[in-house]
Amino acid sequence: MAKKTAPPGGMLVITLTRSTIGTPYRHRLVLRGLGLRKLHQTVTHRDSQQVRGLIHKVGYLLKVEAR
Repeated sequence: MAKKTAPPGGMLVITLTRSTIGTPYRHRLVLRGLGLRKLHQTVTHRDSQQVRGLIHKVGYLLKVEAR
């Protein structure tokens, strides 16, 4: 049986750096799920596998920093 790795601890600071014009509708929904609505808006989330999965989908629109 595979070992489950513990989710990484800490916080992630996520900033929307590119416009959502021309992006797929699903990607806009992911950004809403992260709490990002406006350009250059910054949110903080706990570092978890779920949040990292969302970031992976729309990473080309974001700047992510670990804290």
